[in-house]
Amino acid sequence: MTNVDVVVIGAGQAGLAASHALMDTGLSHVVLEAGEAVGGSWPHYYDSLTLFSPARYCELPGLQMPGDRDRYPTRDEAVAYLRRYAEHFELPIRTRSRVVGVRPTAGNLWEVELASGETVQTRAVIAATGSFERPHRPQLRGQDRYGGRLMHVSEYRRPAEFVGQRIVVVGAGNSGVQVAVELSEVADVTLATRAPVSFRPQRPLGIDVHYWVARSGVDRLPLGRRAGSSVGVLDAGHYAAAIAAGRPDRREMFFGLTPDGVEWWEGPRERVDTVILATGYRPSLDYLPTAAFAADGYPLHRRGVSTALPRLGYVGLPGQTSLPSSMLRGVGRDAEKVVRHLRRELRTPLPLRLERPLAEVRS
Repeated sequence: MTNVDVVVIGAGQAGLAASHALMDTGLSHVVLEAGEAVGGSWPHYYDSLTLFSPARYCELPGLQMPGDRDRYPTRDEAVAYLRRYAEHFELPIRTRSRVVGVRPTAGNLWEVELASGETVQTRAVIAATGSFERPHRPQLRGQDRYGGRLMHVSEYRRPAEFVGQRIVVVGAGNSGVQVAVELSEVADVTLATRAPVSFRPQRPLGIDVHYWVARSGVDRLPLGRRAGSSVGVLDAGHYAAAIAAGRPDRREMFFGLTPDGVEWWEGPRERVDTVILATGYRPSLDYLPTAAFAADGYPLHRRGVSTALPRLGYVGLPGQTSLPSSMLRGVGRDAEKVVRHLRRELRTPLPLRLERPLAEVRS
């Protein structure tokens, strides 16, 4: 059994920020990552994804993203940056270590169980599996009888496999709009939303909106976990122009699915090959005890510190302390706050030891 002061679960942006914050605290820790490499959800996003924040607003504490810091990085650049970050700081990451259970034990300790059957005993846990690991798939009327392809945008990679299809993309956020516009180049696409898409200028007065948000202090306001849903789609004009031109067209959300397509509120039923749900994500925290959650399934916490269980912290939850809490530019600040709290709780060190060396980062 490996004993450490703190176990961090997840080696995406939130877990890396937590691990960095634990450096030089005097607390031993390990980061347990289910996958084969560092990066969290980033390697699994669609190929053409470009971040809507300039590089200077996509950085973790202590290391700049290389290249022009005013450019908009790609998915692959984000993945490379996160892996470089782990290697640069020599963070103690164990890959292929999926956590399947976390439970409190006697002596004010936690026991972390891995899929391999191994257990790790620790004094504190930081759940850093973020907000983008579990796709949200709302139940649609008639979906059990739909014979076409129903998929979440997390499964989408590139347009080549959809050439010539009739497609409906559900969702009015950045991903839904970007994927719908991309697919409209090779397919007949409709963007189905409950309200018109709300576009926000990407570069007011020629300067990226994130500069204005940071300068105004909005980035630090405690806006709550649903604040991000009201941000709208950041656009320099390309996406609004595409929808205005009908590529894709935008319609009110359909009534339900039929065996071979969709039934619109107004108009006939229509055959549809593929329905893509761009309906967001939920925190992936199934390994925690049920006592950690409120009745709605959301973790009970105050600014990233559990209010239900002792020495349990979170990094990467939406709206954890402010609007960017689940984003690259926000997880570092939140991680430092959570680690400061846990360090106060763990003032009296226990004689913990490592029975075998931690695995090296696999990238």
